Amino acid sequence: MNTMLRKSVLGIAGLAVAGGLAAGPLNHHEAAPVTGLSEAAVLQADKPDTAKLIPHGVQGAQSKIDLSDEQTGNAKAIIAATKKAGLPERAAVISIATSLQESKLENLGHLGDANDHDSLGLFQQRPSSGWGTPEQITDPEYSTLAFLKGLKQVDGWQDMPLTEAAQTVQVSAYPDAYAQWEQQAADIVAQHWNS
Repeated sequence: MNTMLRKSVLGIAGLAVAGGLAAGPLNHHEAAPVTGLSEAAVLQADKPDTAKLIPHGVQGAQSKIDLSDEQTGNAKAIIAATKKAGLPERAAVISIATSLQESKLENLGHLGDANDHDSLGLFQQRPSSGWGTPEQITDPEYSTLAFLKGLKQVDGWQDMPLTEAAQTVQVSAYPDAYAQWEQQAADIVAQHWNS
């Protein structure tokens, strides 16, 4: 009986192997999970919702510049500081658009005769206006957190057009200039918020 049972088990195992071989070679590639979404849609799902980034749509003609690695690094530092402050993606869009207008996302030191008073850093903040020491406001994290602190003090900033929120914090001589950077700022946040 043992011999007969053994032959039966071996026979069944042999049929299983033969059946598998007859079905074709094994696929050694791991199958992608079936989600019903294209690869582009899956990648898009990782990005923040455009309605959160630009809730009012862009205002006016938009400007765009090509970013160097340094400028991209500064944008990522602004995003990291925004997250550290516990603020949403919209705050990062406002911050990056502000920095694009003020410094083109360059952490500027004193520019000599070309300097606007004592303005420094990504946001062109002034030590004489109480933003911090020159060392502090040329630190991307510090300067972003200082900007965001000012933004949080603006009643209803989340519902304001970008240029109005930025101007309320910055008090610029060119209050409408921030609007032109909203699309690029939103694109940068969409690309780097979850990276």
